[in-house]
Amino acid sequence: MLVFRQSFDQESSTYTYLLGDSDSGTAVLIDPVFEQVRRDRALLSELGLHLVAVADTHCHADHVTSAWLLQQQAGAEILVSARSGVEGADRYLHHGDRITFGKRYLEVRETPGHTDGCLTYVLDDESMAFTGDALLIRGCGRTDFQQGDAGRLYHSIHTQIFSLPEATRLYPGHDYNGLTATSVGEEKRFNPRCGGQISERDFVGYMRNLSLIHI
Repeated sequence: MLVFRQSFDQESSTYTYLLGDSDSGTAVLIDPVFEQVRRDRALLSELGLHLVAVADTHCHADHVTSAWLLQQQAGAEILVSARSGVEGADRYLHHGDRITFGKRYLEVRETPGHTDGCLTYVLDDESMAFTGDALLIRGCGRTDFQQGDAGRLYHSIHTQIFSLPEATRLYPGHDYNGLTATSVGEEKRFNPRCGGQISERDFVGYMRNLSLIHI
């Protein structure tokens, strides 16, 4: 049976996701936050799960990952995009790779545009996908720094995320409005930046004129 938990870091508005296979007792953490390592380890212990991998969706500008701590404390492998520029990972991920935990796995999809090394992780049955900052709930990641490219992000969203079944539940890396999840169908219809009939040209123009503060 699949074990799934969604946790939240108030300071950075970051979601961390735990997925486990109850039969094998193994688990994966997506986007863990440094300051929350005790919380995440306690949850793993309570659920009787052994952490085999930590998978970041991208290099984060707004918080420090706890991947290294979890490698040292729990023996988990650090998994990052081969395009991330990160050194010292245990495994560098490419499009089409799989992250296995017990009988379950996550499919790796490259979704650059917010950063070069952005990845989306899709559960084996396509019931869930973890989009990092590529696609947020009614929004998307900024494209004005960290190798950002609005055209690439539009392509990533439409070919790698919107190509999933409309019922696929989407779980973003952040949310600033108290929302926890969405779906492919919802974002196609209601996302004001990239949904509906918005063209790549319109999207690129919109993203170039956001005038966001650099933090």
